[in-house]
Amino acid sequence: MSAPVLSIIILAVMFLLATVLPLNMGALAFVGAFLLGSVVLGMSTSDILANFPGGLFLTIVGVTYLFAIAQNNGTIDLLVRGAVRLVGSKVALIPWVMFAITAVITAVGALSPAAVAIIAPIALSFAAKHKINPLMMGMMVIHGAQAGGFSPIAVYGVTVNGIIAKTDLEASPMAIFLASFIFNLAIAVVLFIVLGGSKLLSTKTGRLVEQAAESRMAVSVGARAAGATLRGSGTDISSSGVAAKGTSGSSSAAKSADAGGARATVPQLVTIAGLIALAVISLGFKVDVGFVSITIAMVLALVSPAAQKGAINKISWSTVLLICGMLTFVGVLEEAGTIKFVSDGVAHLGMPLLAALLICYIGAIVSAFASSTAILAALIPLAVPFLSSGEIGAVGVIAALAVAATIVDVSPFSTNGALVLANAPEDVDKDKFYKQILAYSGIVVVAGPAIAWLVMVLPGWM
Repeated sequence: MSAPVLSIIILAVMFLLATVLPLNMGALAFVGAFLLGSVVLGMSTSDILANFPGGLFLTIVGVTYLFAIAQNNGTIDLLVRGAVRLVGSKVALIPWVMFAITAVITAVGALSPAAVAIIAPIALSFAAKHKINPLMMGMMVIHGAQAGGFSPIAVYGVTVNGIIAKTDLEASPMAIFLASFIFNLAIAVVLFIVLGGSKLLSTKTGRLVEQAAESRMAVSVGARAAGATLRGSGTDISSSGVAAKGTSGSSSAAKSADAGGARATVPQLVTIAGLIALAVISLGFKVDVGFVSITIAMVLALVSPAAQKGAINKISWSTVLLICGMLTFVGVLEEAGTIKFVSDGVAHLGMPLLAALLICYIGAIVSAFASSTAILAALIPLAVPFLSSGEIGAVGVIAALAVAATIVDVSPFSTNGALVLANAPEDVDKDKFYKQILAYSGIVVVAGPAIAWLVMVLPGWM
């Protein structure tokens, strides 16, 4: 059996094990890289570890550490309350506020499941109080998280752009970010219209919106956030772990909520300035995101030592392991000739448009059950040689693949979908709600990749 074929079998087994069992796929990928590299290819361990993405490791650790401190010192709660106050008496704006907040949180570096874990309980409590369709509200939160997920300083964005930067392909980080943002925004508009959002335009409420936000945030916001990872990453997700009163984070979150009417503290103001500085320095001056984020995080730790307590534990180490393991394994795949083997097979189809559509569907279907980050880390390198031929626009294909592999996180089998299901209002039939989410995710898996291909890939070909 040839090395490329054997490596593909190993990759398939890795995805299967990580989907069926609570195993971290990154750990499996390190094992696969070691076995494939040393046993099959005769590579030394130093050659295998040369593929370890050190820069990406620093970036993910830096941005998630910074976000954890921002959450601990109450800055995230402050931003949520500020956004909710803007709603006033307009109930129809509540779903859009939730969409916007989750988009901002992921855009500044939070992982998508962490953002959903923070906002979903608040959003779904609003849905119960103001008779808003819970399916619409939950999906608005998830699509908001995905809308901001490909910003140049977000984990998804850093992962994809880092892979592209090592190739000769045209890089356009903002194009990928805007493609994902606009695509998810368009889905949100459709959801709002189809699921009764237009009826909310005539509905008004008073101070209840803000009171609901503050009371709900008192129920251990801190316990819901910054640790959730996709199924197969090794972290358990359950309703008890998502929305439990009386957890260790309850008292601090409650204090933060009780201070709803208080002015921002100095650490919170410094944190907001730090997040702005991160965007300006890393994007405007092209300075490494990892070094900038961890520098700002240490400044915040010095300003408020108490806020950084436990922040390191909130770094999503399972995601760090996942991404670094997968990219190390992909490097070994390249040594084995697997990437060229697969790309040649795609090229021999003779139909680049069909090949691009096939890649999008593979990404969507697998990602609905496994890690979106792992799928992106595996499929983009496999598509690079095929895209290098110039027969089809690389930016459009990568943007379509990025969208197709992440919009399916609405699936109840992914962490985002599971978090929404776990936080369903008490008066909602959980079985019915599950079937609604499942049906919606099925529509997204079937139609999403095709629409992404139509709007992002086909115009570039024509």
